[in-house]
Amino acid sequence: MSIRSFRSALTARRSFRAGVLVAVGVASAALFGGGTATAAPVTCVSPPSANDILVSDTASCGATAEGAFARAYAADSGTAVSVAESAGAAEAHATGFGTALSAARDGGRSFAYALGGGLSHSWAQGPATTLSVAGWGSGATADTTGVTCVGAQSFAVNTATGQWCAVGVGSTPR
Repeated sequence: MSIRSFRSALTARRSFRAGVLVAVGVASAALFGGGTATAAPVTCVSPPSANDILVSDTASCGATAEGAFARAYAADSGTAVSVAESAGAAEAHATGFGTALSAARDGGRSFAYALGGGLSHSWAQGPATTLSVAGWGSGATADTTGVTCVGAQSFAVNTATGQWCAVGVGSTPR
């Protein structure tokens, strides 16, 4: 056996041992409860409350509506806020350090979803429906002036203007 083949066999053995140690570490962490803590999910709804604000550990939500309906849901360090008035309906969902902001008025329907660390903003007015979805490291906006997508995990659409974008492509100028 040459020195070169001896070194490659030694490197393979070390790599295998390192992999076994990592697997044992992950298994023991799962067995003994090691890992990240998660906040209990919170849901804010308005009405019945005029201004509903809830915080559970690191997840928080807020919903306010006047003559309309607003719902916000947050979990795992997410922040969700919904505001609606004049027969509008706004819904925001945020998880995993995501931030979702949704607003609607004059009969508009607005949906914002921030999943796993994204930033999502949606605003609808009149007979429009807007939807924005953003994942980790991405951002999406759908409002009365257009749509914008940034990052690989983004999608936005505005039904009043017919504009849409996805994965950072198709965005309209602001």
